Amino acid sequence: MRRFILACGLLLAFAGMATAAAAATASNNDNQGSPSPTTSMTTAAGTTTVAAADSASALSRLERRQAAASRRHIQRFRANTRHWLTVMRGRPPANVSRSLAGRSLIARSVTRLRRLARRWQHRAHATWWQATHPPELRGWLCIHHYEGSWADSGSPYWGGLQMDLSFQQTYGGWLLHHKGTADHWSPLEQIWAGVRAAHSRGFSPWPNTARYCGLM
Repeated sequence: MRRFILACGLLLAFAGMATAAAAATASNNDNQGSPSPTTSMTTAAGTTTVAAADSASALSRLERRQAAASRRHIQRFRANTRHWLTVMRGRPPANVSRSLAGRSLIARSVTRLRRLARRWQHRAHATWWQATHPPELRGWLCIHHYEGSWADSGSPYWGGLQMDLSFQQTYGGWLLHHKGTADHWSPLEQIWAGVRAAHSRGFSPWPNTARYCGLM
């Protein structure tokens, strides 16, 4: 009897040990198959950081492209402004880049660059309008009608307003030096030379045609 009881006890002990071993193995498999809460949180945080970095990089590239486009617009509008000021004054302006640009090309704010580009656009348009609408435009066209072709190269008078060399040197010296005689100037450049002369001399250089045109 005692032997039977002892054998049953050993069997129960072995059965308990086997059950505990199986439970430990299952627990290990579960731990290996699914991450712990701490690991999951770390992975999620890393993914979020990478996504944020990618988004910031894309935004930075977009801002750089927008800033570069605004700088190109500013340069073009400044060049246009300079061109039309040259037409009106008969020489390139010395301070067009200082009057409004300032630190435009080193500005880093995209918003600031856009605002500056709009200001230069407005100024370029206003300068174009002024240059293409000189004072007494219809009168100058009338004088041209009686005087000659804009491309008239016959010495001693050149261009549509028949300007001699002394007149060209006085009221368009830079143009004479860089473009040649008045027949190489644009019609607007010739008219603005006449405007500069009229400011100091009136229409006396064209006594007959100015009278025909009702300017005297």
